[in-house]
Amino acid sequence: MNAKAKKFMELNNFSFPKDDWYYGYYYDIQKIVHNCARCGNCRFIDPYEMKVSRFGKGCPTNAYHLFDSYSCQGKMDVILGMLENRLTYDNNEKLLDIIYACDACGNCDIMCKRSRDAEPLQVMLDIRAKLVEDGQILPQHMPIIDSMRKEDNTMLGKKADRGNWAKNLKVKDLAKETADVCFHAGCHVSFNESLWKVGQTAVKILQKMGVDVGIFGKAEACCGGKAYDMGYRGQYTTMAENNLNSWKTAKVKTVVTGCADCYYTFKKLYADQDSKVEVYHLVEFIDKMIKEGKVKFSKTVPLKVCYHDPCHLGRRTDDYVPGKSISGVYDPPRDVLKSIPGIEFVELHRIKEYAWCCGSGGGVREAYPELSQFTADERIIEAKDVGAEAIVSACPWCEAQFNESVERQADRLKVYDIIELVDQAL
Repeated sequence: MNAKAKKFMELNNFSFPKDDWYYGYYYDIQKIVHNCARCGNCRFIDPYEMKVSRFGKGCPTNAYHLFDSYSCQGKMDVILGMLENRLTYDNNEKLLDIIYACDACGNCDIMCKRSRDAEPLQVMLDIRAKLVEDGQILPQHMPIIDSMRKEDNTMLGKKADRGNWAKNLKVKDLAKETADVCFHAGCHVSFNESLWKVGQTAVKILQKMGVDVGIFGKAEACCGGKAYDMGYRGQYTTMAENNLNSWKTAKVKTVVTGCADCYYTFKKLYADQDSKVEVYHLVEFIDKMIKEGKVKFSKTVPLKVCYHDPCHLGRRTDDYVPGKSISGVYDPPRDVLKSIPGIEFVELHRIKEYAWCCGSGGGVREAYPELSQFTADERIIEAKDVGAEAIVSACPWCEAQFNESVERQADRLKVYDIIELVDQAL
């Protein structure tokens, strides 16, 4: 069980059998969904943080469908109907869509915690696990899961090709050597050739910093986070155990990744499996090096940019307390951008814990492409509204989404991973 959810249950005197963590939590979900106030705030961002009403919505699924069942409060009603056997898989053809058509961005979770200490996102993720266990799966998700089972990746690529992005790099092979730091490229960087430069640049910069870094190359495995979000807990556990064993064998003390999804999975989910490996997102590591004087920029990058907060790097990692963000990675990427000579930095209307999602999470990109595209297009419209020449993020999934959206809209807005601008300034 997620440690945060378990703590919540203990504080509220929820009981669960210690020999069956999943069903113990599932049956107590009924108490959680009953506690939903049905206030509707989960559809929006904090009104005190709202700058422009046009960009005041927070839930992409509800904004796309314009129907309450697709909001968090509506899903709570649907889940309650399931738990009380008023809704079954046989008598409601839309039930699976309502549960799966959600990118698990976590905006509803943040908004709920503003007034009630509840766990709506964890409820959603656990109900998905229940659907998968009951065989209520989406066929669109199966190619991804099959690829993870057979080839250790989510991109339908061959495992033997996973290390091609680094074939010209002189870097330690952790399948054969040991190193203090492992750079984990992630599935998207490994198999999307247009993003290879992100991984290559990251390794070169880490080496310039004097970091004892290595990679697993073709032996690298998916983090498993996507499987977890889609409800495939068994597959997630398999991937997690593979990575934890590989790190132990290579004597890895620290893992650095440029993927927000991988960061969240390593930082939060692996911690629940007693991982002791220190985890950094690449922007945290670079920000730390800049502040220690180990990275100095010598070139100017004349560009007006806005920064998109990836959900898994921000609010999904954030142990949120209303009015105070404790652990989401919000400031390091902004500090890095502001330190680059020539950069003019502007904020989007929805930022940090209230950021609008890119649309690629939770299996939505694969199963509901129209919803995914709508979500990405909304963010590009927002970036243009603040006058940015480029939108910058710190996740390959976000970058791929925005590149497709810009191409779809025939727009001139540029899309960068933050590491690319760092490289331009060195």
